[in-house]
Amino acid sequence: MTYAHPFDDKEIWFGVGSQDLYGEDALRQVAAQSAQIVDALNATGAIPVKLVLKPTLKSSDSVKQFMVEASASPRCVGVIAWMHTFSPAKMWIRGLEVLNKPLLQLNTQHHVEIPWESIDMDFMNLNQSAHGDREFGYIVTRLGIPRKIVVGHYTDPDVARKIGTWARACVGWDASNTMKVMRWGDNMRNVAVTEGDKTEAERVFGASINTWAVNELVSYVDKVKDDQVKALIEDYKSKYDVAPELLDSRYDSLFAAAKEEAGMVNMMNDYGTTAGVDNFEDLGTLSQLPGVGAQRFPSEYGWGFSAEGDWKTAVLVRIASVMGYGLDGGASLMEDYSYNFVPGHEKIMGSHMLEVSPSVGTMAKPTLEIHPLGIGGKADPVRLVFTVAPRRDAVVVSMSDVRERFRLLMNVVDVVEPDGSLKNLPCARGLWAPRPNLKESAECWLRAGGSHHTCMTTSIGREAWEDFARIAGVELATIDENTTPREFERDLEVSEMYHRLNNQH
Repeated sequence: MTYAHPFDDKEIWFGVGSQDLYGEDALRQVAAQSAQIVDALNATGAIPVKLVLKPTLKSSDSVKQFMVEASASPRCVGVIAWMHTFSPAKMWIRGLEVLNKPLLQLNTQHHVEIPWESIDMDFMNLNQSAHGDREFGYIVTRLGIPRKIVVGHYTDPDVARKIGTWARACVGWDASNTMKVMRWGDNMRNVAVTEGDKTEAERVFGASINTWAVNELVSYVDKVKDDQVKALIEDYKSKYDVAPELLDSRYDSLFAAAKEEAGMVNMMNDYGTTAGVDNFEDLGTLSQLPGVGAQRFPSEYGWGFSAEGDWKTAVLVRIASVMGYGLDGGASLMEDYSYNFVPGHEKIMGSHMLEVSPSVGTMAKPTLEIHPLGIGGKADPVRLVFTVAPRRDAVVVSMSDVRERFRLLMNVVDVVEPDGSLKNLPCARGLWAPRPNLKESAECWLRAGGSHHTCMTTSIGREAWEDFARIAGVELATIDENTTPREFERDLEVSEMYHRLNNQH
C-alpha cells in the first residue's frame, strides 16, 4: 500500500499503579520491572503502536494528571493500566472519570513462576499484581468504564497479539474521530438503510459527514493536468492487466477514468477528507460513473468509499483500512447480490456495480476493462475486474440506524473460490460461506436489520471490530459458527433493552 502510515506518530501510554507504602527501594524495583515489561512488549513486533512507559502512579493527583495529559495528547490513542503492587482504587476515580481515550487493563506480573523455595513477604509485597489488578478492576467496573482486559504473562505471544489488535482498534477510533467524509450528491432516492442521522454519527463516531456539489468535483476534474493523468495510467499498467482496447481504440475512456480519479483525489486532499461517497443518480457532467478510481480509494490511499450516497459504509471502510494497515488483506465496500442454494455448496456472491476494491486480495492480477453499464446514463465506465481471494475468518460488517442508536452487525465468513469461471460477469466479486450457514446467517442478518451494503475486511477479523465497538460504545451484533436464530433474536432483545437504558440522557 502506498498511503501514509497511520501509526507513525501515535503512542499508547502505559500507566503502572502502586503507592508510597512500600518504600523507595520497592518503588525503584517497580519502575525497573515495568520498563522491562514495556520494552519486551515493544520488541515483539506484534503491537503496531509504540508503548510509552510513564512514571509510576502513586497518588490520586498523579493519576489525574496522567489521565488529563493522555486525554489531551494527539499522539496518545490509548492507555494501558497495570497494577504492579496494590494500588488503592479510590486514588484512580478522579483520573478515570476524565479519561477520554480507550482503556486496556493488563492483568500480568513480572515473574512467570512462583519461586516456591525462596518466596517471602518481601517478594509478596513487591509482586502482588493479582491483588492490585482486582482492586483496579472493581473501580473501573463500578464507574461503568468500558475497557479491554488482557490476562497472561507478558512474554506470552497471545498477550502481545491481543494488545496489538486493541491498538489497531485504538488507531481506528482515532481515525474515526478525525474523519471527514466527502459526499458528492445525496443518497440514492427512496432507499431506506442509507439514510441516517449525520449529526448523531458525528457525536458517536466523531466523523464529520458533509455534501459537496458534483459540479465542484467536475471543476476539479477539468483542472487536472495531463501529466497527473498519464502518471496514473502508468500506475494502472504496472498493477493491472489493462485491456488492449483501453490502450488503443478506447484510450479516451481510460484517460477520462484516470482524470476522474485524479480530480477526486485532488479535491479530497484539498479539503482534508479521508472517505468519499458518490451516487450514480447525481453525476452532473462527469463523463462516466467513477469505477477504477473509487476502487483504488482503500488500496492506494487508505480512504473509505461507498456508493449510492451510503456514508455509513464509507466510514466503516476508512476505519477498517486504518485498523488493518500493514496486514495482508484489506477493506472494501461489498454488497450481497446472489445466493447459491445448492446443497453442500451454499454461499453468497457479493459484488457491486463497479466499486469493490482489490485491497481485500485477489485470486489473480486484476484486469482493467470497459463495459456498458445500464444505469447512470453516462459513458461506459472503466473498472477493475477480479475475484476476491479465498480467506478464512474474514468478516462483513454493516452499520444501521435502529431509531435512537446505531447498530453494527458482523458476520464471520470464509471467502471461497467460485464454482465456475464467472467469465461473463464484468465486475469485481467475491464468494463466501457465511457462518454458521447460509440459511441461519441470512435469517439473523434480516432479523437484525443489517444493511445490504457492507464493509468486508480480510486483514482484521472479529476481535478488532469487537474492540472498536467497545471503545465507541455502540452495539455490535455478531453472527458466527455458534449462532442460532432463536438465541440471536433473544440476544437482540436484551441488547436493545441495554442500549436504550444505557443511552438515556
